Amino acid sequence: MLRSFPASPKRREILLFVVVFASLVVLFDVFDLREPLSSTFSAAFFKQDADLAGDRETWRIQASWPTDQDVIPQTNIVLHAPGWTIFDNLYVMNGTVFVVTDKPDTIPPRKLLTSTGVEIKNDPEMIAARLPTDREMRIISVAEARELFGFGATLIDGVTWIVNDPPQFIPHYYHWTAELFLGFWRTYSSLDPSISESGDTVLPAPRRMWFVHLDASRWRDPARLNQWMLRSTFPSVTMEFSNDWDDRAQLGKAFLLDRAFLSDRAASKEGPHAKKVGRPLAEACSLPSTPYWWSPIARNVMKFSGLSEPPGDTGPPVITYISRQTSGRRLIDEDHELLIEALYDLADEYGYEVNVVSMEKLSREEQIRLAARTTIMMGVHGNGLTSLVWMHPSKHRTLMEFYYPGGFTPDYQYTAYTVGVNYYGWWDNVSFTHENLPRKAYPKGFHGSQIPIDGVAVAKTCLEILQS
Repeated sequence: MLRSFPASPKRREILLFVVVFASLVVLFDVFDLREPLSSTFSAAFFKQDADLAGDRETWRIQASWPTDQDVIPQTNIVLHAPGWTIFDNLYVMNGTVFVVTDKPDTIPPRKLLTSTGVEIKNDPEMIAARLPTDREMRIISVAEARELFGFGATLIDGVTWIVNDPPQFIPHYYHWTAELFLGFWRTYSSLDPSISESGDTVLPAPRRMWFVHLDASRWRDPARLNQWMLRSTFPSVTMEFSNDWDDRAQLGKAFLLDRAFLSDRAASKEGPHAKKVGRPLAEACSLPSTPYWWSPIARNVMKFSGLSEPPGDTGPPVITYISRQTSGRRLIDEDHELLIEALYDLADEYGYEVNVVSMEKLSREEQIRLAARTTIMMGVHGNGLTSLVWMHPSKHRTLMEFYYPGGFTPDYQYTAYTVGVNYYGWWDNVSFTHENLPRKAYPKGFHGSQIPIDGVAVAKTCLEILQS
């Protein structure tokens, strides 16, 4: 069998190979193609380093002032109402808040900024016990800061919300949502006059919440709505509690907060608006606002609850009666039945949608979605009425609250006023509105099971509102 062998390369072919090879070597050196080629190859199998790292940024860990010529950032109050204050460059060390400024006369009195965080009671001894000392907050000069903090401070970037309230009110859906969160966002939203109805805002979400006096097991409410509110509104927020505050204090190091929001219920009670109205939220409401200030929060919660957009007014009006007939504070049984009958008469005659619900029997999503669709919400004074904050403000949106005759507290009335919802309080067949509120009172029977209501009068008022 004959075998053939390849012919030896000719001189012309050898010369051509040498020229091509030399050209490739020069090309690699001049245009530095080695890195792109190797990167392209590796990228086919692995993500490049830049992709793994995400957006690159310089770590901001330390603010330093090693010499006397280096500037120490001074604290600036960006916005303030008693109990609701936004700071830039606020310092914390050894469990004490430090305001660093060479202009101490520009800082409000400490009692309008913070407190000792003790339980809030209204007897003179406890009121005095709330007043802050140097342990809670100090206002110091730049020279004092240099001496206390040494050559620098550890940076805490972004927005930090410091909650200085005692534990007594926080694990309660109304106080958490309709006081703490409403007050926070009512204040913070004042920094963005461009908030739109769709909830668009330039404000960055807080990165963390620090609870100075609360441990991690005590912020949740029995209905688990506090968690729903927080996780749907600020899903990326982290939380630190009293043991974490103590951990930082025991480090003995100064921390410099880029931007800090300090909320303090006791401090708000020292303000003139809160004293007049009886609600800590009133101080935050004294600040400038836009018509849609609550929209970013409300829309986040609604979307988390399965509503892509707030319900409009295109369908029939929705009347929702929140029943408390299985609770201690409730209507007279007969009046409860007559009220339901009168409401269903409206449904039959005018085509209104009527819902009679016990909130504790609905899921959290169902509670929020129903409130968002509701035109008129009603019920005996109680926690279930907190869902009024999810009602979409409009001409006919109304809250009706039933009291034992002579009794009144502005909790839900002021909440309705704050979010743009109309209000009717009821003593049996007598009603009152934002314009003619009675004095706060808790007569015998306020928390009882014999609260009267004239269902026919309530239904008649509903008709007048919806046909106006």
